[in-house]
Amino acid sequence: MPVTPAATPVTPVTVVGLGSMGSALAAAFLAAGHPVTVWNRSPAKAGPLVEQGAVHEPDIAAAVAASPLVVACLSRYDTTRAALAPAGGALRGRTLATLNSGSPEGARAMAEWARSLGARFLDGAVKNVPQAVGAPDTQLVYAGDRSVFEEYEPVLRVLGGDTIHLGEESDLAALYEVAVGATLLPALIGFFHGAALVTDRGRTAASMVPYSVKWLEMIASILPALADEIDSGDYARPFSSIGVFRDGMDDDLATARTAGLDGDWLDSLYGVVRRAVAEGREGQSVSALTEVLRRPGS
Repeated sequence: MPVTPAATPVTPVTVVGLGSMGSALAAAFLAAGHPVTVWNRSPAKAGPLVEQGAVHEPDIAAAVAASPLVVACLSRYDTTRAALAPAGGALRGRTLATLNSGSPEGARAMAEWARSLGARFLDGAVKNVPQAVGAPDTQLVYAGDRSVFEEYEPVLRVLGGDTIHLGEESDLAALYEVAVGATLLPALIGFFHGAALVTDRGRTAASMVPYSVKWLEMIASILPALADEIDSGDYARPFSSIGVFRDGMDDDLATARTAGLDGDWLDSLYGVVRRAVAEGREGQSVSALTEVLRRPGS
């Protein structure tokens, strides 16, 4: 087992929830030399971690009491509260860090619940897949009391080298998780749509990958400029206008129909473009769609 560097305190950690992500978190703590207690509703999932040196505690209150830092990785905030409810008394004086999905409202409610029990609270999000936990470039973001984050930052950093505190407001990690995550499904569905077009022509989806990656790199390169336009509210000097997207949308939809694909998702996206054109924005930067999204159905 790797030896924890001298600069990193050896802190006992309890991990609550042993799905694929929770198990990866527990394994990373173990690899860094931290004593780890694990709890899961289905005890069988603890077996591989016990083999690596973790202690399985089937009683949630005892599991929480075993460590000053409790990291919960369950599906949602309400699931986390339900799992930890029997351990309410044991949470007093401990730090609870949640790494689950949910809304900013859910994060605020979770923070209030934890504080009402006398626990210190951090909310966080893992911005990668379980297999990447522990890597130097894996990003995790946290929100909440900065002094608590700074106290446990060396411990939390073993989960990913790109570990960031976003601010004191308890819902910021959830806010950025939802905001940044909004890109994922549309991008993936776009790739799947393209893959359906290409494979229907007898070519492979793999043949698209180099070009899709290059396209995504181009998108990444222009995000700073688009963000500056949104922050300034100045959309008058576009390098890609809403009108350009309007001009291409009918061909995109026709191609989907000709190929027999479900084009409803495209039609929904282009509905935002149509609303922008109806507002007279066709000459503005595509980033002005942000303003249209602020007024759904208007």
